[in-house]
Amino acid sequence: MYRKILITTDGSAVSRMTACAGVSFAQQMGAEVLALFVAPEYQYPIYVEIIPPSYPSESEYQAAMRRAGREHTQSIVDACARKNVPCTSLTEFAESPALRIVEVAQQRHCDLIFIGSHGRSGWGQLLLGSVTNKVLSHSRIPVLVHRLLKEPVD
Repeated sequence: MYRKILITTDGSAVSRMTACAGVSFAQQMGAEVLALFVAPEYQYPIYVEIIPPSYPSESEYQAAMRRAGREHTQSIVDACARKNVPCTSLTEFAESPALRIVEVAQQRHCDLIFIGSHGRSGWGQLLLGSVTNKVLSHSRIPVLVHRLLKEPVD
């Protein structure tokens, strides 16, 4: 049914648990996995006239975020290797992670986006905003939301 599943991660405990469930799901479907980390785009400090020497350059920032992306997606890559599921990983940069997730899924011909949810409702969800909700509202391909009712403890 699904041949290529995009699994997102932000490095949090919720996304790690979601990734584990996503890899198991991919194994059951006989699908390959695309592990995705979306980093915020570089921001120049707007409150100072001169950039402080300790402030990272754009290339330093991007290198650091690519390292973070490799670290965050490595657990997905490792889980896929243990379950013999083909996997590639990718780090992208965007102002809106949700829109970039949807764009990558379309560009990479994914059949499904597997994403986590904290299980918040009401004001908590409204005030915090939700990448998952934005992905759901913008995606034209199916989105499977893995909902955690209790947040795990690190």
